[in-house]
Amino acid sequence: MIILAIESSCDDTGAALIEDGKNILSNCLSSQDEVHKWYGGVVPELASRRHLESIVPVIRGALDEAHKSLDDVNGVAVTRGPGLVGSLLVGIMAAKAIAYTKNLPLAGVNHLMGHLLAIFAEQEVAFPFIGMVASGGHTSLYLAEGFTVFHPLGKTRDDAAGEAFDKVAKYLGLGYPGGVAIEQLARHGDPNAIPFPRAYMAKDSLDFSFSGIKTAVVNHVRAHPPSNDGMADIAASFQEAVVDVLVDKIIWAAQRHKVDKAVVAGGVASNNRLRERLQQRGEETGIQTYFPSPYLCRDNAAMIGVAGYHLFNEGRKDGLDMSALSRWPLEKGLNP
Repeated sequence: MIILAIESSCDDTGAALIEDGKNILSNCLSSQDEVHKWYGGVVPELASRRHLESIVPVIRGALDEAHKSLDDVNGVAVTRGPGLVGSLLVGIMAAKAIAYTKNLPLAGVNHLMGHLLAIFAEQEVAFPFIGMVASGGHTSLYLAEGFTVFHPLGKTRDDAAGEAFDKVAKYLGLGYPGGVAIEQLARHGDPNAIPFPRAYMAKDSLDFSFSGIKTAVVNHVRAHPPSNDGMADIAASFQEAVVDVLVDKIIWAAQRHKVDKAVVAGGVASNNRLRERLQQRGEETGIQTYFPSPYLCRDNAAMIGVAGYHLFNEGRKDGLDMSALSRWPLEKGLNP
């Protein structure tokens, strides 16, 4: 079964062809980093306009890279939400047009489900496992018991981890995307130089909060204007504080639910310090840890194709009246 997958939930336009839910035949992406870097974050109106320009070339590119045509496609999967409505609608309308003209089944995919299943494009992970999505818009923990069975365990109460990275980077003048900029600078700093706070919430909570650490960085810089060397210490100490919380919550969730596997996905999962620390803690506690390759951590269409395959296997078929959803918590199931 070959699925054409489309992703346009935020600022990247993606299209991919996935065979049997795991073989990536192509995975094309048009990035908008150059568009939004001047603003230090994504501007929704600019994002949707760039999607309109990119969607057809990206889909054609995915077909050409896979040496396939639309006649070879057996189904169309598209991100339905959550995300920016204007961006989502571009991908959804393209998917509807293809599904209608080629008489193909259509599936609207939850973006978070796509992230959690991205790992299956590269390797098999036995269920159950603890799944974390850490990105610019989400920081959530799930107990995954099957390809379409996810139980929410915790989520951010304010800023997502990736959002905190972007906001701190913008404040420090490091550029966009912030996660990459902070990680690069942090390599030259001391992660223990500044005791930034770790927000663990209540002891029995698996929720997250990153607004406090962002404020702590701002207050520190105002009180102690840094030199060039001091900037690296700030970046390293900030990164370490965020990584500490993410790693501890994943390990706690696995131990609490007696699960010996953890999968981390989303843009923040590309952070090498997070990968290093979680792998170390996993070895110490007997928990196997899994990360998709960095190109599968950022928003991409291949992960949507993996999720779409498993939805089709369960008989999912959405109609041409399918709408975009700016909010679509995975805890509400796979249907809004």
